[in-house]
Amino acid sequence: MEFIDTHCHLQFEKYGDRQAEVLTDAARSGVKRLISVGTTLDDSQAAAELARTQKAVWATTGSHPHDALKFLANPNARKELKRLAQLPRVVAIGETGLDFYKQISAKDEQERALRAHIEVGLELGLPLAFHVRDAWADFWRVFDSFKGIEGVVHSFSTDSGHLDEILSRGLYIGLNGIMTFTKDHNQLEAARAVPLDKLLLETDAPFLTPAPFRGQICEPKHVLPIAEFLAELRGENLEELATATTANAVKLFNLDKG
Repeated sequence: MEFIDTHCHLQFEKYGDRQAEVLTDAARSGVKRLISVGTTLDDSQAAAELARTQKAVWATTGSHPHDALKFLANPNARKELKRLAQLPRVVAIGETGLDFYKQISAKDEQERALRAHIEVGLELGLPLAFHVRDAWADFWRVFDSFKGIEGVVHSFSTDSGHLDEILSRGLYIGLNGIMTFTKDHNQLEAARAVPLDKLLLETDAPFLTPAPFRGQICEPKHVLPIAEFLAELRGENLEELATATTANAVKLFNLDKG
């Protein structure tokens, strides 16, 4: 039984020199492959370097919406984003999107950065990893101004109405540890309703550690308890869930290419 962590941040300093240990622990839990997601251009370079040196790791390149102002202030940002996206074992653009919950970068800055990411992704034929928080109307306005986008809405934690909008556009849904500790009935109902052929598993490690491991640093190995929780929630066999979500990740991110 194999799982893929489709969204973590193994390059973050929080893991220090424990990256090899973290990968070993993940493999012991059935998490044989993972995607380390970039949140700034420098961070994306680190993720790509990790993927180059670790056969279980792939990477993405992108600038989190919180980083939009810094991204736009760099006159070479788009060129650098494209360069990073063409490095070996980089399989997607992101994470990118809109986050109006904190607005560390202004709304218009986030939108401009999002558009640049989508344009590079479409130019290179890469899927996108989207982060959307309290910004759905604006996100769909931007998204729908393009055609042919493939990707995933990561860290899905909203209701069935938004789920239907995501699915109607052909995107995948990334579920993580939030579902193991949320008290929001609507979030759980939406998690039950995600079609199996559109479901991806993720941790967002080192964040969002699932129950019953709250208080610990989240790691890719925690995909297993997340999957166990979701299998019970959705009334599915764990092996069936593992097989389907692994196939979905391989398909979206083209992981068979190595």
